[in-house]
Amino acid sequence: MSVQTLYTAATGMSALESKLDVIANNLANVNTVGFKRDRANFEDLFYRNEVLPGSIDDSGNPTAVGTRVGLGTRVSSTQTNFNQGAFELTGAELDMAIEGKGFFAVTDPSTGTPLYTRAGNFSVNANNELVIGSAQTGRVLDPPVVLPADVTGVVINPNGQVLVQQPGSTTLTELATIQVSMFPNPEGLQELGENLYAETSASSTATPGNPGQDGAGIIRQGALESSNVEPVKELIDLITTQRSFELNSQAVQAGDQMLQLIANLRRG
Repeated sequence: MSVQTLYTAATGMSALESKLDVIANNLANVNTVGFKRDRANFEDLFYRNEVLPGSIDDSGNPTAVGTRVGLGTRVSSTQTNFNQGAFELTGAELDMAIEGKGFFAVTDPSTGTPLYTRAGNFSVNANNELVIGSAQTGRVLDPPVVLPADVTGVVINPNGQVLVQQPGSTTLTELATIQVSMFPNPEGLQELGENLYAETSASSTATPGNPGQDGAGIIRQGALESSNVEPVKELIDLITTQRSFELNSQAVQAGDQMLQLIANLRRG
């Protein structure tokens, strides 16, 4: 049994190490625009059943309970929390935040495949297109929004309408409409880094639509969505994870001491 204790406690330490990695990543991205925190979920492993519940005992009666020993735990999944992050007002006319559940759709320039993001720190590339990320390597907003070269002002309405002002004009001209995409299961999206997500069979296909319709959320110009990581909760989770790791290490030490005791008995 002591040998099994070592292996069982080792599964706990391994799972907690993975959870610690998740917490560290959350804390590292506490200032990342549009970041959504992850949570490690655990499940118990299979059991060694010595007596099954309902087995017939020596008296011919069914047992009310069985005898089984669990063999540890593992990380079953890493779940993303897509709760709304706080808004940070920047005043920049190309900064946008989605107040709702939608995603900005962008195009990967290398593959042409659609990608999705909650970050709204847009800029303009050499072709005057709105892109996410740096102007040199940014992904183009989909559908594209191309600003006039002589634009002097940009207004983005909550419904996604893009209005521009040009020299010599006192009125705003409607240029395009920014769309947002919805997923039946956003937790099934694949995280790619660089604030980007890719759709999978688990997330299902994106449904593009206009902001403010069908729960897609509205657009707030001049603001960014902050990370939804709560540092205090993460630090508490960090402490409890560390203590759980220590408890599993003590189980390893106890199992080792029992093995040493058995070895000494055999020598005697």
